[in-house]
This record gives sequence, structure tokens and C-alpha cells, in this order.
Amino acid sequence: MDFEDILRFVDESVYAKTGKRLKDVDILIIRGSWQGQNYQEIAEAHGYTDKYFKQDVGPRFWRLLSETFGERVSKTNFRATLERHYQSCFSNLKEATEPSFRQVVELRKQTDLSVSPKSPEFPEGILALDSPFYIERPPTESECYQEILRTGSLIRIKGTKRMGKTSLLNRILAYTQQYEYQVIRINLRQAEKSVFISLDKFLRWFCANASRQLNQKPSLENYWDEEVGSKVSCTSYIQMHLLEQANRNLVIGLDEIDVVFNYPDIAEDFLSLLREWHEEAKINEIWERLRLIVTHSTEVYIPLNIHQSPFNVGLPIKLSEFNQQQIQHLASLYRLSLSDEDINQLIAMVGGHPYLIQQALYYLWREKISLEQLLQTSPTEGGIYSDHLRSYLGYIQKRPELAQSFKQVITASSPVQLEPVLMYQLDSMGLVQLDGNQVKPSCELYRQYFTATLP
Repeated sequence: MDFEDILRFVDESVYAKTGKRLKDVDILIIRGSWQGQNYQEIAEAHGYTDKYFKQDVGPRFWRLLSETFGERVSKTNFRATLERHYQSCFSNLKEATEPSFRQVVELRKQTDLSVSPKSPEFPEGILALDSPFYIERPPTESECYQEILRTGSLIRIKGTKRMGKTSLLNRILAYTQQYEYQVIRINLRQAEKSVFISLDKFLRWFCANASRQLNQKPSLENYWDEEVGSKVSCTSYIQMHLLEQANRNLVIGLDEIDVVFNYPDIAEDFLSLLREWHEEAKINEIWERLRLIVTHSTEVYIPLNIHQSPFNVGLPIKLSEFNQQQIQHLASLYRLSLSDEDINQLIAMVGGHPYLIQQALYYLWREKISLEQLLQTSPTEGGIYSDHLRSYLGYIQKRPELAQSFKQVITASSPVQLEPVLMYQLDSMGLVQLDGNQVKPSCELYRQYFTATLP
């Protein structure tokens, strides 16, 4: 029996039962197991650790199949079990030959109505935890899941705008809850401008926000002391009010930490404070319970002492664009049949940027436009990216120096060098791609559109 038919059958069966698609690591497990590989061989072949497969994704995957097919499925019996279920779907079909995959899909839809598959939603950014359209980028997720369980760990997730930083952050936080960690998620873009008046005001906001997320009443007055300063007061609050009282591990996810870069005086002290907390875990048993995750779009372009920066310690994660295989997998989730040539044409226009790819596949799934029309109109006001492009255009036009620099980039035949701050601003927006100390347009979409619209 053909493995690819079995794989598609399993994917359809899981989707019909749970509304979720197989994850990339699930596919690696079933494919490797089908070929007779053990966990160590599967892990080594794809850049994972043996422990991650044995203790985490392996047991979870076999539980998923057991729930889907209503009987115990394991690494030792899965092949016979899946072949039996595959064939049993067609006991009523009068076919002389082995049933085709399309027949499997149609019959499965008719016979298993326990969950109605969800239709794709318009891609707006953050993907829900149960979204079948989240595409893993191995070994990123497994590295993060392993690191966050280490005492005093710090994970730094870097990626340009709409690359999936927050979606990954949310999955790491959800993962830690399996181990009964306390979880605090702070998006710095939610802070009002008045919060950044002073370091003291900001740290008070930070601590009060943290307490409320843990359903605690903030008691800043018991820990804040003007004589020792706000950094020491904040540290005392985290240690005595959050870590000691709960006697549990605590993970703090700081989303969009770039916001503090706009306030250099606050940023210098706050970022050095994060580094101090991370270092404290090496000598203080209480601080071993703290884990930190930060997401950011750019490098830090404010001066920081190398020994005070949190951006040269911990686990660095740089989110990559989707490759051809990942885009093809995502297209299959949208029920699209795209050739390798189709995928290459799409990549040539928008690169492998997750958000831009998701939008293209969504419109193709809706059958509102053909791939040829999509590619022709993409860099125009009549294309599917018009709102996205206009928002960038409005932002750039209000900043003449930034507009002039970007114009220089898109009209040059080779990468150009810019002032560091301008380069980082364009990079954080995802408009350029770093090439050493120089930059070039991140994709043809931006080059064509802004060549036509920037004066």
C-alpha cells in the first residue's frame, strides 16, 4: 500500500476528528516509523534531539492517533492499524481495485461527522493555538520547548514584522502550562505613552500588570522603596511577591520589546535588569524558577554595555521565511494543487514571508483570483496586498529621511549601505533584507510597488 495515500488518509482522519492538521513533526514521526526508523534516527536526520521525540512529540502523536481511530495506536502496531482502517472505509464500495485516496476522503467526510472541519479564516496575523494553518519551522519549536524547561532560561525570538513571533511565543507559553508553570504575557504595545514617562512609572506598570495576570492584587507599596530605587524595588517584587509566594516556576513572555527602544533612558535600565535576572538564576535558587522570553523585530540600536545586554545571552531564535516544502504543505491545507513552478513564481514575488504567503493562498482558496492574476496585480493598488502596501507607504511618507533611504535601496542594482538606525527601521518593517552591513529589498513585491509610488 502506498505510504503517501496512508499519510493523506491519516491527515484527513485527524482533521475530521479534531479540526486540526498533522504537524510537521507528526509527519516526520509517521514517515520515519513507516520506514522502520527509531526515534534517534528520525531525530538526527532532521536536526532534533532524541529526548524530544521520546518524551514529548512521540507519545503525543500516538495518543492523537488513538483518539482519532478509537483504539490504542502505538509505534509497533500503527502500520497494521492504519491499513485496516483505510480498507474498512470501503467495505460498502463495489470496487474491484484498491480504493483511491479521493474515495477515502469523500467517504471519511460522510462517515465521521463528529467535528465539522473549519474553513480557513482571513489571515490577520496571530494564529490561534488550535489553528491547523500554523506551520512549524524545524528545529525552532523543539529548541524553544527544550530551552524553556531549563532553569533560568532566556529565549530571544527575532523576526521582522508579521513573521510569526507572537504565534511562536504563545505556543511556548502554552507548552509550559503542561508543566504547571505560572505564565505572564506582557505585550509592551499595550502600554500607554504615559507609562514611559520615567523608569519608575514603567516598572510599576510592569509589576502591576504581572500580578493581575496571576490573579493577584498588586501590592507595590509593600516593596517599593525610593531609597534603593525602582530597579531594586522591582527585583524585590518579582522575587518575594511572585517567585517566593507561589513556590512555582514562572515564565514571563515579553512581546514587542522593541517598544522600549523608543525610550533610550528606560530601555537601558530595563534591558540591563532582564540580564541581571537571568544572571541571578546562576547563583540564587529562587531565581532558577524564572524563565524569560522576549520577541523583537530589530537589533538594539541603543548603546548597551556588553555585560548588561540581554541580547548576547540565552537562546537566540531568528525566524526564517517559509521554504518551498513548507509552502507546499500550507497549500495542501488550503486544498490547493500548486506545482513546483507555481510555488517558485509565488516565492519570486513575495519571498517566503509567512503573512504574504498566507494571504495569497487564502485568495486562491476562495477562487477570487487566479495565480496569474494574483502575481500580475500584486504590486498595484488593485492587488490583494493593497491595504498592506498602503499602510507602509503612509508610514514611510511621514518620514522623509526613511523614504529617501528606501528609495535608494529599491532603485539600486546591488545592496546598499545605510545609517544603522534607518537600516534597522526598514528591517523591522520587513521591507529590506540584511546582507552583511548592507541591505536590499526583501522581495519583488516591495521593489515594484514602492518604485512606482515613492517620488
